Amino acid sequence: MVQIAIAKFFDGEAPDIVADIQAEEAEERTQMLLDAARHDNLQESFLDGSDRSSRAARPFRTDLAPRVVPQLPRTYRPPFLLAALFAPFQFGYRILSSILRVVFYLSSFLPRSIRPRGVASIRRGWKDTTERRVTLPRETAERFRREFEEEYGPHDLVFFNGGHAQALDTAKRDLKFLLTVLISPEHDDTESFIKNTLLSPEVVSFLNDRSNNIILWGGNVLDSEAYQVASEYMCTKYPFSCLVCLTPKEGSTRMGIVKRFTGPISPTAYIVGIQNAIGRYAPDIDNVRAERAAQTLARNLRSEQDSAYERSLALDRERARQKREAAAAAAAAEKRALEEAAAAAKQEELRRQWRKWRASTIAPEPETGVRLALNMPTSLGGGRVIRKFASDTTLDDLYAFVECYDLVQEPQPQDEKVAEPRDYCHKYGFRIASVLPREELEPSSVMTIGEKMGRGGSLVVEDVSEDDGDVND
Repeated sequence: MVQIAIAKFFDGEAPDIVADIQAEEAEERTQMLLDAARHDNLQESFLDGSDRSSRAARPFRTDLAPRVVPQLPRTYRPPFLLAALFAPFQFGYRILSSILRVVFYLSSFLPRSIRPRGVASIRRGWKDTTERRVTLPRETAERFRREFEEEYGPHDLVFFNGGHAQALDTAKRDLKFLLTVLISPEHDDTESFIKNTLLSPEVVSFLNDRSNNIILWGGNVLDSEAYQVASEYMCTKYPFSCLVCLTPKEGSTRMGIVKRFTGPISPTAYIVGIQNAIGRYAPDIDNVRAERAAQTLARNLRSEQDSAYERSLALDRERARQKREAAAAAAAAEKRALEEAAAAAKQEELRRQWRKWRASTIAPEPETGVRLALNMPTSLGGGRVIRKFASDTTLDDLYAFVECYDLVQEPQPQDEKVAEPRDYCHKYGFRIASVLPREELEPSSVMTIGEKMGRGGSLVVEDVSEDDGDVND
């Protein structure tokens, strides 16, 4: 720009300030794109330097992204005698380390030009250089976010709330890209990288864009988990960033490191590097996502078909069960009806036998005695029966006479003897009552007709319904 202005001055041309500014901005953009293109990892640099034929013959293979599960440190306690022997040395080491720590802390206040290298961020990371308690991955992530906000202020970055292994599993399950950021508070470039690159508006907007499918995980190497991640991912320079995703062409379940960033880098180069890596592997991941969607659809369809078959089978089983129950109920009802009919037939047979036996026990009509007029109901033939009974005839014999009246009128063969049926209790289907005054006469083997009727009288024989109750023998 200065050379162009001098040439125009000596040539007599007036300087075009607007054109000069536009030319300068174009030159800066070109330089930034060149820097972004040059900023690559070692493997990609080797790949770009190789010829295209060898690249087609030997396809590029990414580094494996290991799944780091934090291991809790094991405390070793030496024997008592050995601890007592080395106690003075341990005490002296603690005093020396405390003195050196104070010296380094005070040196951090010196100007940058004269202070020793490596103590630039001792003051900022004073609380981090002390012994840090080993916590669970989720608690470590919360502590990292809290210290990050305390050091660099509020921000819009969304860090994954969990351990690195959980973030890797989430990216593998949801087919997303995992961006791992490791920082060291004691490194000189950490503060500039975070403020100028990671917290720049364009980088924050790019990482928070859901269409990019990026999961951001951050860690402080002073923590045990982040230190183990740095060791497994072969981090040799800070600040360190790497992009991890599923590499279907190298393995259906293989997570590979597709991009690395080390040291200071401009926001544009940072975004361009991530975009290039996403552009290379996004089509393969989209294919895997489509395959998983097809498998999920087929699995859901098969599950729905199996569910419909199970429902149909359960309905058929229910219908068969109801049919069996109906058939069993019908068979039980038929059996019960047959049993009741057989019991009723047997009961009727015992009743006929009892009537024949009881008719044979009724004494013939005496010439003198109590004269009774019995008004018979229709069920017993109807009509009015007038008969004499001995005064000592019991009311039970009177009921038996009415019950067996048709048999008493017919002469029975002398040689036919009927025995009393066993296990049978006869029930009378009628009752006998006096007219005036009305009084019901219950069957009794003690009470006699003479005591109840005197010399005679008129009696009414009434049918007994089921609601009124039965008159027992």
